[in-house]
Amino acid sequence: MKKVALVFLLAVFVPSLVLGWLAFRSLRDQQFVLERQQSIIYQGVADAVVREAQSYLTGLQSEFGMQAELLLRRETNNLPAAFDRAIRQAWPYAKVGFAVSLDGKVLSPSLFDRPDARQFRQENDRFLCSVESVEVYWNNKLGTQIPVEQSQTPGERSYYGQSGKSQQPSQPTGKNISGYNSSSEWAGQQAMPNRAQNESPDSSTLNGILQSRGQKRNVEPQNQQQQTQLDAQIFSKIAPAEADFRQLVNGADQGTVARFLQNKLNLMFWHRSSRDTNLIFGALVDLSRLIGELKDIDQLTAEDLTNACMALLDDTGRPVMISRPGFQTNWKKPIAAAEIGEALPHWEVAVYLLDPGKLSRAAQSTRQTVGSLVVLLLLAISVGGWLLVSGVRIQLALARKKTDFVSNVSHELKTPLTSIRMFSELLAEGRVTDPDKQRSYLNIISAEAGRLTRLINNVLDFSRLERGEKKYQFQPMDLAAVVRETIETHRPHLEAGQFQIESVLPAEPVTINGDRDALAQILVNLLSNAEKYSGAGREIRVEMDSRTEPVCHVEVRVLDRGTGVPAGSEQKIFDQFYRAHDSLSSGIQGSGLGLTLARQIARAHGGDVVYERREGGGSCFTLRLPCKL
Repeated sequence: MKKVALVFLLAVFVPSLVLGWLAFRSLRDQQFVLERQQSIIYQGVADAVVREAQSYLTGLQSEFGMQAELLLRRETNNLPAAFDRAIRQAWPYAKVGFAVSLDGKVLSPSLFDRPDARQFRQENDRFLCSVESVEVYWNNKLGTQIPVEQSQTPGERSYYGQSGKSQQPSQPTGKNISGYNSSSEWAGQQAMPNRAQNESPDSSTLNGILQSRGQKRNVEPQNQQQQTQLDAQIFSKIAPAEADFRQLVNGADQGTVARFLQNKLNLMFWHRSSRDTNLIFGALVDLSRLIGELKDIDQLTAEDLTNACMALLDDTGRPVMISRPGFQTNWKKPIAAAEIGEALPHWEVAVYLLDPGKLSRAAQSTRQTVGSLVVLLLLAISVGGWLLVSGVRIQLALARKKTDFVSNVSHELKTPLTSIRMFSELLAEGRVTDPDKQRSYLNIISAEAGRLTRLINNVLDFSRLERGEKKYQFQPMDLAAVVRETIETHRPHLEAGQFQIESVLPAEPVTINGDRDALAQILVNLLSNAEKYSGAGREIRVEMDSRTEPVCHVEVRVLDRGTGVPAGSEQKIFDQFYRAHDSLSSGIQGSGLGLTLARQIARAHGGDVVYERREGGGSCFTLRLPCKL
């Protein structure tokens, strides 16, 4: 039995636990995959919007250059001094127009012009005249980035942490710098230096590398929150450069320059005409108008993002435009985001989930569902295994009982046959001449033959009941008469065994529907059971009465003063082949089928046979049968 349980545990239950654990793990991994796919999709959306915004800004820069060329054709000689007024009239995005010569003279606007122009001169004169280097974000039309060794003092560290001249010909030296090529793609999307990419610095150099990577972004996209501090995606790819105006425009025909003054972004477009390469024409862009135009970008107002909201964030991380009016969230935590570029440094297009917890809740619900199914499966396997093991245990016990039954029946058959043969031989050989002894021997032969007949009838009836072939002849009958006849038939045998038999039966008939022979067999089995387990108290009492509660029924009770039934066996005694006392060891005859047959026959009649202890010792077996309606 232990071997069966161990095999089930190792072959079924343990693999089921492993499969359940793998199911949970696969579900968790699937959630990670779904979250990753979602972030990739929305990152693609943000990148597409950024490309459209970059394309728009590139077109706007080219438009400024075309306007400058048109103005030069109309009034070449007087244009430098009047460029502020002319460009504002011709190009609505210009807030202040300026003209600068490469020898360091600001030709327009005048210091005595309108307030906006005067403020522009005060803030940018020294930079435009190349008197001082300032921190700017820039790009040029040709994509040529001019070295700025002049602005670097001896011993100053460059972007790459080197002293003196930069060894990167495509990057200005000085402080952190980056740019973009407006004719193709924005150079702000350039990768970080090879040293930062290829090396895995230890903790002692962590701070230096983080500093070399530039300013931290205003947002922390959720698809990058699981990355380490060293991941460049956490930091802005748009880094400032310290240079003067002459260095920025050297070798290029047009470009953009962005700088922060009093924490406010100033964006300038500039253009150098082939008509006079010594003059630089530029304009301070009106950001309010520019933002108004950016709002018209189709993808920024896309309504097909059913589960997300698109937002344009300024350099402070605040939204200047959202695709869903009234939407509020933690603007620092988008699902995906992309930087626009040097023209609008630290501005980002960000995508936010309308319901950030929806995917997690769906995953949680799926986990709970799958978990419940796994638990139910394991429970079903456990219950099934328990039932299987219990069934095997029952079958093994039944097999043992059948083995005992064969032994008991063999003994039961052999004992009466031996007695019958012995006494019949004595009588046949004429050795016994005393008439009283002859009569006694004949009574013994008759009793043993009756016992053998009952045993064979029990075995045959049990076999028919097991196969479902037992047939009953139901008809109205007087149960009291059947009980009386059965008692009188067995009275001589019982009295010969020194039993005192007493019966209390009603005088009037008790009519029920039943099989007369089958009900008589129940009484015979109960009387035989009382005889076998009588012990020293050889007393048998049979009672019969009718009752109306809870329903109308008749009770026949067979009471004895025998050894009784051991505690815990009150219900087992009705099981097939079960015996509270083994016949071979206890000397009590029996096959273990008498009470089983009695209960089955009674239940076939709509009644039952039950056991209860008798007051004062002994047993009481009660046959209950329904009254005839």
